[in-house]
Amino acid sequence: MQVHRLDQVQPAVLGIQGMLKKIDRLSISSASQRDLESILVRQVTRELDRLLPWQAGHGEATAVSAVHIGQAMGLDDEPLHQLELAALLHDIGLLMLPPHLQTGRESPDTESYTTIQNHPRLGSILLEPFPFLREVTVMIAHHHERWDGSGYPYGLRREFIPLGARILAVADAFSAIHVPHTHDQFRRDHVALRILQVSAGTQFDPLVVKTLVECCSEMHRAPLREQRHE
Repeated sequence: MQVHRLDQVQPAVLGIQGMLKKIDRLSISSASQRDLESILVRQVTRELDRLLPWQAGHGEATAVSAVHIGQAMGLDDEPLHQLELAALLHDIGLLMLPPHLQTGRESPDTESYTTIQNHPRLGSILLEPFPFLREVTVMIAHHHERWDGSGYPYGLRREFIPLGARILAVADAFSAIHVPHTHDQFRRDHVALRILQVSAGTQFDPLVVKTLVECCSEMHRAPLREQRHE
């Protein structure tokens, strides 16, 4: 798929880049910078929800799960912060796809699915100009790689996939799994965890999946998506 020059990108994408540019120009203490980046990136996430209403809330839900996993795996403040930003922005590359593939309404054919597989790479390209998102772009670029090497867009495998991207992949899937015929959040999360466990060692890093399961257990089986991260 051809990547358009920035002056040819749809106005909504340019607007989002303008919001990110304001964040990139901040010059304050590191702790305050992280807090303000989180607040402002959430504004970008709300714009993504408006532009992609079929998955509104997915970025925020993914961020909650990713932060819980990252905390349990002992990530320091800055890597944890970068992971949170990556989770909030991980599907931004969908805005670079042809309009008919941004709706989430139709089941893609083979050619369309191949195009959709470009969205992690396109998202990283979109965010690459902003130094404060340098680690974020790496995680986003690789969040659809698979533990067994059969993922996309680069076919990385096992520990060659950055840890943040492996965490993001699990959190993304946990948030996205739809369980038909149930409105019980606890049951939905239980089924989603079982699906992830079946895919551990093939699609997902088994240690990351195990960590997520343990996080849910430690929170007295409360639905993880309802927990607010600190």
